[in-house]
Amino acid sequence: MTRVFFPRLPALIAVCALAVFFIFSADAHGAPSPFSATHARPVPGAVMRPADIPEQNWIAGHRGVDLAARPGQAIHASRGGVVYFAGVVAGTPVVSVMHPDGLRTTYEPVRAGVAAGQRVRRGQTLGWLVDAEHTTRASQGLSWGAKVGKDTYIDPLTLLGEPTIVLKR
Repeated sequence: MTRVFFPRLPALIAVCALAVFFIFSADAHGAPSPFSATHARPVPGAVMRPADIPEQNWIAGHRGVDLAARPGQAIHASRGGVVYFAGVVAGTPVVSVMHPDGLRTTYEPVRAGVAAGQRVRRGQTLGWLVDAEHTTRASQGLSWGAKVGKDTYIDPLTLLGEPTIVLKR
């Protein structure tokens, strides 16, 4: 019996294995958003805690991103829209903006300088960051969230059009 040897077969198998690995290890939350590059950062601070959006809404997770900011710092609208909510939720001051494409962004803990129903433009001051010690939040900085429709959360960093790099251990 003659054995046939294909010298390129091991390389082909290795390439296929790597392709399968990268496809299945990709983070779905790092995928491009249909809203990409339409928003600006509400504050220039670094990411203190990345989004960890669960597959189901009832599962624990972090439905936004925490950005470094100091108490009293102005918080800006990431894009123009209409203030959807400006008030207190569970002891934390919150401002939410509904954008023309149906996306809603939320900023907390923020003492509102705007009112519900008010039109805002990209970069406009929405309010000022409140010290987390005066809220029910455990961490300092701005918590910035994004939601599509009634209950679909997305990572707000995907709205910026800049690369999102998260190193995991």
